[in-house]
Amino acid sequence: MQTFLRIVDSGSLSSAAAQLGTTQPTVSRRLQALERSLGLRLLQRSTHAMKLTEDGARCYERAKELLASWDLFEADLRGAGDEPEGTLRVVVPHAFGQQLLVGPLTEFLNRHARVSVEWLLYDRMADFIADGIDCAIHVGEVHDPGVVAIRVASVPRIVVAAPSVLTGVPMPAHPDELARLPWLSLRTFYRNEVSLTHVATGEVQPISFHPRLSTDSLYAIRSAAVNGLGICVASSWVLQEDILRGRLLHLVPSWQAAPLPMYLVYPYARFYPARLRAFVALMREMIPAALAVATGEGDKKKPSR
Repeated sequence: MQTFLRIVDSGSLSSAAAQLGTTQPTVSRRLQALERSLGLRLLQRSTHAMKLTEDGARCYERAKELLASWDLFEADLRGAGDEPEGTLRVVVPHAFGQQLLVGPLTEFLNRHARVSVEWLLYDRMADFIADGIDCAIHVGEVHDPGVVAIRVASVPRIVVAAPSVLTGVPMPAHPDELARLPWLSLRTFYRNEVSLTHVATGEVQPISFHPRLSTDSLYAIRSAAVNGLGICVASSWVLQEDILRGRLLHLVPSWQAAPLPMYLVYPYARFYPARLRAFVALMREMIPAALAVATGEGDKKKPSR
């Protein structure tokens, strides 16, 4: 039944086999064994398509309920309802998953020796069903009503450029002066326009431009900015070291782009395994702290001696 559900959710036998860590012939044999035991045809298959039969659709819904109940039953008998174990598949944005969130991930794995994690780096929203994903850490708004989205942090963004971009140009004092300079865009969040807000007054100033370079990678836009290709707006945590070393300048520091929300996202379910519950609880605690340290806010909050 587990294999049958994975076949339907992933859309093919080969995808189900990849997610289950087995071979396509094995998945096919399991499906045939289930159909024989039930005396029903569950899937209609051709070389190009696969769809549920009427009996298969009924079986799919009941199988989901039965397996969720079985997981609860098994955990109760073993007394392991609160002991995380097994594999957790997590989707994380590239830059965050390679750097900022490795510390919280390490802490999670150190605390739970019976859990392993597949740490998958995507900059798009996860397809939970097709890809067999348990949880995602997502930057940006979440619009899918079919998922649980827990806001865990806000990611500050600032305006930066390499010193070479300002050669022969006075240091900008107001956002109006930025539009005349070359720009880079992080197309996931802005393309041809960005708005800056004055920290003290709340005044909002839109800036329109035609970017010299457009990318969906936070690391790529940072590298392009360091190389002097133009101004960019990006997450402050990834820019701090370059600013400290003088490779980048923080422009119009009294103005900021709206911070980006960060969410823990996972599909609604009647049963959540202990490994997912433990991961969500720890990330809610550790992500804000990791972000504060990376942006320098953690040091500001420490009392002086």
